[in-house]
Amino acid sequence: MKSRVLRTELRRSVAPWAGLVLLAAPLALLYLIPGMWWTGTARWTAQWTSMALWTRSLLILAWPVAVGLGALQGLRDHRSGTAELLASTPRPARHRAAALAGATAVAVASAFALVVLVGAVQVLAGTGYPHFGWLPISLVGALSLAAGAVLGMGVGRVLPSVLTPPVLAVAALVFTNVLRVSDETAVPEAAVPNRLSLLSPAPAQAREVLFTLSSSVHVGQTLWFLGLAASGFLLLAAASPRARLLAVAPVLAGTAAALLVLPSDPHRTYVVDEAAARQVCDGPVCVTKTHQARLAGLADPGRRALGLLRQALGDRAPAVIHESATPRELGATPERHDGILVVDFDDATIADARGDALVRALVAQGMAPICRPRSNREGGPASETAAQAIAAGWVLGDLLPLDGNGHSRAEQFALAEPVWRELTALPPAEQLARIDAMRSAALGCEADPLAALSAPAVLGAPATPAVPAVPAGQGESG
Repeated sequence: MKSRVLRTELRRSVAPWAGLVLLAAPLALLYLIPGMWWTGTARWTAQWTSMALWTRSLLILAWPVAVGLGALQGLRDHRSGTAELLASTPRPARHRAAALAGATAVAVASAFALVVLVGAVQVLAGTGYPHFGWLPISLVGALSLAAGAVLGMGVGRVLPSVLTPPVLAVAALVFTNVLRVSDETAVPEAAVPNRLSLLSPAPAQAREVLFTLSSSVHVGQTLWFLGLAASGFLLLAAASPRARLLAVAPVLAGTAAALLVLPSDPHRTYVVDEAAARQVCDGPVCVTKTHQARLAGLADPGRRALGLLRQALGDRAPAVIHESATPRELGATPERHDGILVVDFDDATIADARGDALVRALVAQGMAPICRPRSNREGGPASETAAQAIAAGWVLGDLLPLDGNGHSRAEQFALAEPVWRELTALPPAEQLARIDAMRSAALGCEADPLAALSAPAVLGAPATPAVPAVPAGQGESG
């Protein structure tokens, strides 16, 4: 009987249309508009957590739509002129409200689940790191849409005006944007207190592949959205002013409980997934568990690069290769540690290179670590790339440009070739002194490495400055 009532509501209400809108709009945004969700290691089809966060971030637009469509559904009895007739029937109002709310909640939650499924199929077909830590992110997202729709229905029934749906949708849009979280910092932050920002259904866009939401966020948001849903349902079923007044109690209780649970510190909100960040190694070459599939292609070129660096730098050469696992702000200097060649797969110079080209890119990074990060959102100066090309050429014996850094081969040659000619014409001792000066400038990030190669170096000057060493950590054998 209950399933038949639910099917009837699905056929006669706007619930299927609401589900269709909330399915088509996010997929159209993801597939028809080029965006950050298609680039870098944190693209929405690369890893499970990234997929969950990107689909959740779309709720900044989808959630107001769900609230507005729910309000439109709540006007149904008023529009049809049957409110008084239904109130006089022996069937309890809560039964009618449950059927109506259930149909809409199922429709909008199913639409979101299908969007997640589209992303999940692509992650599953790729080389994503398998785990289930992403599920709470998506489950809370589905709950938020269902709660928003039910709340809209309740408000629509209490305020049966043609203006209610658009006004409520705009109010929800303002709400999600005021609480919007910026991903420009190392740990995403909002302009409002952290606990308040977490009342938004939309988290920050995925920028760091190792970031995830903490358990306290899942619990607090679940309490908040359950309170919204309960108040919406009670408003939908309320038959008296007193009942409508009491309907506010669940959302107040849910808000209070959520604010007690939600973290006040952004560093306890967006946390590094320790399991995904664990280093998996093949000899001296290590990557995070998330990118374990890249290890096979990196191991042999990595060992060759370390051997070449050892020949060129002696004891000062890095001994191991580790993937970066430390979140940073946009534009901040990438991490560097004494004795470790740190790689970042968001840098296409390394991520897109193969074979000999990868060896050259790793040698360039080991000789002159970049000070300005290169990623889909960032671009280092051409002079830094030219200095890397010269440094790698000095080790390998020939000058070749580096690809994947946003600077054309012609641009790199125009900067590097005059310096390369000057460098290779010098005696070996002077060449080494200039290389040491370039490396010191690259490690210290206080001077232009290319300028250091061009300037006369002081023979016998101190070599590279000391960099604080960090424990390499325990790596798993690949």
